[in-house]
Amino acid sequence: MLFRESAASLANRTHLEGRLAELLTENFLHKHRHRPQPSEVRSWERSIPALTNALVEAGLGEVEILLEYGLPLTSKRADVILAGVHPATGEPSYVVVELKQWSEASPEGDDPLRCRVPAYPEPVLNPIEQVRGYCDYLVSFNGALERLPESVAGVAYLHNATEFGVAGLRAVMEDDRGRMFTGEQRGAFLGYLRSRLAEKPGAEAADALMQGKVRPSKQLMTVAAEEVRNREQFVLLDEQRLAYETVMSAVRQARRANHKQVGVVAGGPGSGKSVIALSLLGDLYRRGVPTLHATGSQSFTKTIRKVAGARKPEVQKLFRYFNSFMEAEPNDLDVLICDEAHRLRKASANRYTKAALRTGRRQVAELMDAARVPVFLLDQHQVVRPGEMGTVDQIREAAAEQGLECTVVELDSQFRCGGSDAYLSWVTSLLGLKGDGPAAWEPDGKVRLLTADSPQELEDFLASRRAENYGARMSAGYCWRWTTKITPTMSALPTDVVIGDWARPWNLYGDRALLGAPPAPLWATDPAGFGQVGCVYTAQGFEYDWSGVIMGPDLVWRTDCWVVDRTASKDPAFTKATPDEDVDRLIRNTYKVLLTRGMIGTIIYSTDTETREKLRSLISPTL
Repeated sequence: MLFRESAASLANRTHLEGRLAELLTENFLHKHRHRPQPSEVRSWERSIPALTNALVEAGLGEVEILLEYGLPLTSKRADVILAGVHPATGEPSYVVVELKQWSEASPEGDDPLRCRVPAYPEPVLNPIEQVRGYCDYLVSFNGALERLPESVAGVAYLHNATEFGVAGLRAVMEDDRGRMFTGEQRGAFLGYLRSRLAEKPGAEAADALMQGKVRPSKQLMTVAAEEVRNREQFVLLDEQRLAYETVMSAVRQARRANHKQVGVVAGGPGSGKSVIALSLLGDLYRRGVPTLHATGSQSFTKTIRKVAGARKPEVQKLFRYFNSFMEAEPNDLDVLICDEAHRLRKASANRYTKAALRTGRRQVAELMDAARVPVFLLDQHQVVRPGEMGTVDQIREAAAEQGLECTVVELDSQFRCGGSDAYLSWVTSLLGLKGDGPAAWEPDGKVRLLTADSPQELEDFLASRRAENYGARMSAGYCWRWTTKITPTMSALPTDVVIGDWARPWNLYGDRALLGAPPAPLWATDPAGFGQVGCVYTAQGFEYDWSGVIMGPDLVWRTDCWVVDRTASKDPAFTKATPDEDVDRLIRNTYKVLLTRGMIGTIIYSTDTETREKLRSLISPTL
């Protein structure tokens, strides 16, 4: 949250001092480590006074205004939350307000959930649906609202718009959590505010909301079964919902007019790509639309098969691999959802492929051919193996070669790492992937970051979190050889990861559980995975509450820069033919993946003394 004050006080501040936008900009810069977009500043300058004036005129000057309220466990922010007392019940009452400066907007084709605004090049989500999503999400994740879910209402206030200018947006159903008022309806808007908020101080209600305990995020795998088989479990926000509706619109067009188009959903770690994929799959599956889900990740695919198809074997058949479509009939599917598409390979064929299928055809072309609406969900900065090639530009080029329309939706928010944009920025700067290099971590209250002085200290800390019913895993760079053959004579897993007198096994290799350890694909989700050290290939695509990361000798700090030592890597994917610059980039990407798995916090240990000192200088306090 950027600022909190009563409506009357904020109105006076705006009128008398005229520096509200400047104050919010300063707070934004301090909180997010970068300046707000000019459009956001203009909104503060123009939209907030429109709302505060309405509240004062309605006699609601004592209502508390929470500006740019951060939704729990995500980087998304509601423009305004009004906190007060309900005039009828006397209970706390909250109104989530989405402010728009639009003067006109129209539905995108026959789809009112997406709308066209002259100022924007691409369709955006209908504000009625946008604010409804915020309300649903807030009720799902703020414990203060558990007893009174009906205390939350949502409204979009388009103070510059006429009814004629936005009439088409009202094709979307309106209810208590999603309704819309225009500037032409100012009187009705005042009446609406009075119906939800009394002329009483709202500070106590605001305190309760801000002190509400954040509920744990719904872990992706634990709700996959219900998501696919029964009903939607996830609340999709803003561009997540926009991506979902964009794909659904393409599906409707394809079924009506034999139309083919390509969709791309791009976003960083935890931005909700797999949540969108499962939401789409669940909805399309229930509607009987021929759809499959594919990834290049054995761990992800086998885990979701196990969870989503535990009691319904036909569900397991929905989840395939990218190389499963070499013999697919063109457009045999309506939709193919390609999750983790940054793991696309140049070609599906390998040394085991039948000679007749070794055509040299590109994997991306095979996937595009297989469905009327192929959808690719990816993070192009999570490429960790030589030969992986899934980027937005490559998919666009492949679509253009086939004369296909390609629509890209960018996800700019994220739900992992406590929803901390600052943490993701810190990680990418730390590893030299972007920015000005390593910087001191400034705690932002969303995610915890710690260092350990030994691997035992790291493991003990994670074990203590598990004792408090949090999930936790240890992972490491691929710097130790991996015993892949477990013989029946062994009484325990081989302890390959050896650091001084501390030694632990890698996660189990293969698809069978042995010696009390889960198979590799289930390491990240089975509680028995704790105690083994995961590698990037078993951690990628998953999340857990607490993440312990061991940085090995393949990436060390020397004086004033990172040094990559390819000889320290034991990853068999790196061969003599892999160029040094590729190894450098892939090792840094590997640690970015490992450092962005934690929902609540991350603890880091480096095997290198100088690197540990560097991390200590950036992260305070240590354990």
